[in-house]
Amino acid sequence: MKQQRQKKCKNCKKPFTPIRSTLEKYCKESECVRVWVAIEKEKAWKKTKAVKKAELMTVQDYIKIAQVTFNKYIRLRDTNQVCISCQKQAKKENAGHFFNANNHWNVRFDEDNVHLQCEHCNTFLSGNLIEYQGNLINKLGQEKYDALVERARKTRKFTIEELKKIIETYKQKIKQWEK
Repeated sequence: MKQQRQKKCKNCKKPFTPIRSTLEKYCKESECVRVWVAIEKEKAWKKTKAVKKAELMTVQDYIKIAQVTFNKYIRLRDTNQVCISCQKQAKKENAGHFFNANNHWNVRFDEDNVHLQCEHCNTFLSGNLIEYQGNLINKLGQEKYDALVERARKTRKFTIEELKKIIETYKQKIKQWEK
């Protein structure tokens, strides 16, 4: 029978010989066992808490997460571009929606509807929509703009599963952009 190599206890730092496997990290002293049990309980609680938290999340919670993730992607996608409304370099970058995200749910996460916008145009000029429209038509072309308008007129409600998919999709796109 092969003899186990000695290891150093994670708690007391004394050498010990593992009894069952090389995965053991604590010796069998009572204080070390107590520390090990406490750590395992903490790990189990964190897993349980994550599951319970996910079960309690509502559609609105997922919409907030999806919106933050989507907006981050838009800011990454449009890095080094100018504000779509005023055509100036943005000091603080926002993801500006042409069709309001709260009233036009069908295009809330539509990449044609959202572009880099400076804080001034997006917040203080309520989107600066007249300039946004002209520059959006120049950027997309008339056909794509008309298709966006048609999509914006339709209503929709998101399910949790759809929102989870949106979150995952844009997290993947963010990873690709950050490489």
